[in-house]
Amino acid sequence: MIDFNRPAFLGKETEYIKQAVANGKLCGDGEFTKRCTQWMKDELGTKYALLTTSCTHALEMAAYLCDIQPGDEVIMPSYTFVSTADAFVLRGAKIVFVDIRPDTMNIDEKLIESAVTEKTKAIAPVHYAGVACEMDSIMAIAKKYGLKVVEDAAQGVHAYYKERALGTIGDFGCFSFHETKNYIMGEGGALLFQEDGYLEKAEILREKGTDRSKFFRGQIDKYTWVDFGSSYLPSELNAAYLCAQLEQAEKIDEHRMAIWNLYNKKLEQLETAGYIERPFIPEYAKHNAHMFYIKVKDLDTRTRLIKFMREKGIYCVFHYIPLHSAKAGLKFGRFCGEDVYTTRESERLLRLPMYYDLSLEDAQYVADMIYQFPDFK
Repeated sequence: MIDFNRPAFLGKETEYIKQAVANGKLCGDGEFTKRCTQWMKDELGTKYALLTTSCTHALEMAAYLCDIQPGDEVIMPSYTFVSTADAFVLRGAKIVFVDIRPDTMNIDEKLIESAVTEKTKAIAPVHYAGVACEMDSIMAIAKKYGLKVVEDAAQGVHAYYKERALGTIGDFGCFSFHETKNYIMGEGGALLFQEDGYLEKAEILREKGTDRSKFFRGQIDKYTWVDFGSSYLPSELNAAYLCAQLEQAEKIDEHRMAIWNLYNKKLEQLETAGYIERPFIPEYAKHNAHMFYIKVKDLDTRTRLIKFMREKGIYCVFHYIPLHSAKAGLKFGRFCGEDVYTTRESERLLRLPMYYDLSLEDAQYVADMIYQFPDFK
């Protein structure tokens, strides 16, 4: 059976976990947390990076730091994971969904301005599949109306927009290191930002509302409760696992890109024949081979293709059901304009197996079996 995903393991993860145990500090912000943070600063060019327990929690922190209040509106695509919306809903915001571009599956930057009202506080672009949104346009709209930009770069670690790392362009960037991502720690994420003014509040928020971070830096002789907060600090065991991954990021990148390129080349004829569409990468984007998907004719075709591939021992999956059509989406949000592409394109999309331990031989088999699907003959 070829799984859809398997957590990456390169060899040093268990060694680093044992080292974390030997260090006698498992609760976070130890050696391995610092090493992961420094990697993000050096590799991605961010001024500040705080490791978190998940991308969901990074988004929640961003919503707090944006000072989202009940009644505020936040603009985002409906084609995203629930966490993108939940983070702002928890603050009492109304979600305003806009349609996506059919080529990248990202928010349509041309539709954002028409969704802005006097209640709009932020824009949350989602870099789907590690392919950048058109950030110049988004940042220009944000500047014009005085809005915050929270990049949901859960899938975008080590991907770029015009030479700038995703997650470093808006006011805040949110990463995921969930086991389905390129670099993993089981559950985990990171919050990135560039402004000095956010640091103290972010540290307090992350440390349960205390000034504990200052205490450990020796800036104060005791720490206490100073503001609202929660527990967003991951264990050193998780950070140790991630550290081993980040040290091998180039190796992981190379293999994932080899799989992506194999799929892309092998399936070209099916696209030429009109049976499928392959991912589109704009000139401004450098992607990170986070996923490879194809888009088929319609929902019916996708359902049958999933069944056919499982019969061949291959586990393929569809992705998000648009949030605006969900029960909570109807309760907490509204769709601005017409849903031309969001639902239609989401029903056509099928994700192929993509993970570090997937061999090129198995990837070739996946591509070969897609050609055997009766609809494509």
